[in-house]
Amino acid sequence: MLRRALYPASLDPIHYGHIDVALRASKIFDEVVIAIFDKPKKNLLFTVDERVALARKAFTDYSNIQVAQFSTLAVHYAQQIGAMALIRGLRAFGDFEVEFRMGLNNRKLAPDIETIAIMTDERYLYISSTMIREIAELGGDVSGMTPPHVVEALKRRYSQQTES
Repeated sequence: MLRRALYPASLDPIHYGHIDVALRASKIFDEVVIAIFDKPKKNLLFTVDERVALARKAFTDYSNIQVAQFSTLAVHYAQQIGAMALIRGLRAFGDFEVEFRMGLNNRKLAPDIETIAIMTDERYLYISSTMIREIAELGGDVSGMTPPHVVEALKRRYSQQTES
């Protein structure tokens, strides 16, 4: 039986903390599907197609990590693709409380899907997509936080916004 896990996220943009959690999950499960939510309730810098493309490029060398997009409840999408677990990344104590509540809600909605929290490596505790966007927008160096192709995508996006 294939042990599949779903790692739902907005990934705007993907960074080394996300990648660390996904790679570690890929050692536990036969397949990890990174599912990018197409319409989160937040202001997005990249479209869903761009976020999917950036994530796919980050995982090109990992055959058991797939990238998809979804537009429903994460637990419903997990059931749809036959996932047995939801992967959630933890960075700080505040994340735990939010993820704990979300995990309880998901368990109520889909008791057959487990929530697995993976603490990101301490090197990435300070990284967040919001912080990366703010630093990049102001011309700061985010190369230690996200892969080179994402750094370039951020530079292109912010230079386009400046030209507009």
